[in-house]
Amino acid sequence: MNKQKFAYSCGLPVPKVLDVTKVDGKQTIIMEYVKGKTLGDLLHDNEKDAAYYMGISIKVQQAVHQIEATEIETMTEKLTRQIKSAHQLTDQQNERLLEQLQSMPSDNKLCHGDFHLFNLINSNDEITIIDWVDASSGNPLADACRTYLLYSQASMDLAEMYLHMYCEKSGLNNEEVLDWLLIIAGARLEEKLPKSEEERLLKMVNSF
Repeated sequence: MNKQKFAYSCGLPVPKVLDVTKVDGKQTIIMEYVKGKTLGDLLHDNEKDAAYYMGISIKVQQAVHQIEATEIETMTEKLTRQIKSAHQLTDQQNERLLEQLQSMPSDNKLCHGDFHLFNLINSNDEITIIDWVDASSGNPLADACRTYLLYSQASMDLAEMYLHMYCEKSGLNNEEVLDWLLIIAGARLEEKLPKSEEERLLKMVNSF
């Protein structure tokens, strides 16, 4: 809730939080309703326009990455917690990933943490960003790497398109983003994932 409120306060196109309550004993956020289709749905219906929708999403992500976010949880704290909670990792893998994390360049920019086409709603040609629960203050390269990893689960072609376009528009090279890949893969193992995705991520980490 606080992360979404922060993003809203920065002037980003984010649904306004109206209330926080409990439903079936679980905390529930009541927010402004945004009518429209996600960019993911639009791409699914118009695959030939994939680069167009990806370009829109990257422009939005870059705008998010311009914002300093010292008020919210740091990415290092979040990734450390996730890696330590990933029961599939051995103690040695855990230690090495945490050492690598500590060696990575830090930053305090706003990172969405789950940025992809299905978290962007197109409403009358206005884009609204939803699902801020994984947001943190950190290095945009790690956030971009997370997006790449999410796309690669569904389609390597889509993932490579994203990586190429993001780096081209940001003046980066692919390696700067992919340097974060093993850390992000290890942290993602903390989530409830399909067995096939869990095995894919473990294979990445084992290559380290």
